[in-house]
Amino acid sequence: MPKIRILTESDLRHVITLDIAAIDCIENAFRALATQDVRMPPILRLDIDDYNGEVDVKTAYVPGVDSFAIKISPGFFDNPKMGLPSVNGLMNLFSAKTGLLEAVMLDNGYLTDIRTAAAGGVAARHLARENAKHATIFGTGIQARLQLTALTLVRPVTSATIWGRDSAKAEKTARDLSHELNIPVSATNDGKAACAHADIIVTTTPARSPVLQASWVQPGTHVTAMGSDAEHKNEIDPALIGQVGLYVCDSTAQCRILGELHHAIDAGLIDAASSQTELGQVIAGSATGRSDARQITLCDLTGTGVQDTAIATLARQRCDASGTGTEIVS
Repeated sequence: MPKIRILTESDLRHVITLDIAAIDCIENAFRALATQDVRMPPILRLDIDDYNGEVDVKTAYVPGVDSFAIKISPGFFDNPKMGLPSVNGLMNLFSAKTGLLEAVMLDNGYLTDIRTAAAGGVAARHLARENAKHATIFGTGIQARLQLTALTLVRPVTSATIWGRDSAKAEKTARDLSHELNIPVSATNDGKAACAHADIIVTTTPARSPVLQASWVQPGTHVTAMGSDAEHKNEIDPALIGQVGLYVCDSTAQCRILGELHHAIDAGLIDAASSQTELGQVIAGSATGRSDARQITLCDLTGTGVQDTAIATLARQRCDASGTGTEIVS
């Protein structure tokens, strides 16, 4: 009889962390998206406006990988008022050969957090200047913390700034990260000032209107935008998309609908039919990345199913090797 491995968030935290191996795993997923016949259908999205909720379902099949993940990711943003987390979810891993369920990962969004931060690390590894030392993070949540951690793994980041509308939250996040990463991290609610000395800027907010203005970004800066994963979200001034020296996205098809790109298209700054450079193409060498030290680069990350299959497969391999989790017979 088929066996199914049940993995809790605690199980998964023991085998997967945000480290170079996770970044390499997600980098390989982007490379596969550019070089292989990856099957990645459009995101299935359900909005539940009555309760300020949304549910995304993502998946992808990668040739040569024995399994594929189907992720269900709810976000109900009034939950904190009731003492509940705003984001949760799970990933189900199936055999690519038989379609049988192999693992249920009750991660409550943990694996999504890791693969999202790892993607930010991949973007910086390929697009930020090699000597980038100061990072500015827009946002104060879990991704703000993880994105800065990822940057320290791929670039010689020695200082950082946290921007947040809520000064108390920004200051707490800055204190925590300074302690965790052993680098000076300051806090501010002045976006322009936050960008003044930034080599890398990462936006991690659920903003519905831009928190980063085009005029604030200095020559040589790399920007990663990862909060705009729905049509109504918009962190970046659309003018910046039209001005940057290099725009890169995780998936052109997705970013035309969900990412910062679609706001630039709506503003008439970008032709909707134009081809865009994808991160996997830069990784694979089929597209050119940063061309000089003064170029502004921008990576638009909306989150892809291929990342979910990659991180779930890695988690399953490590859990199998260590005997982590509980096996049941279906």
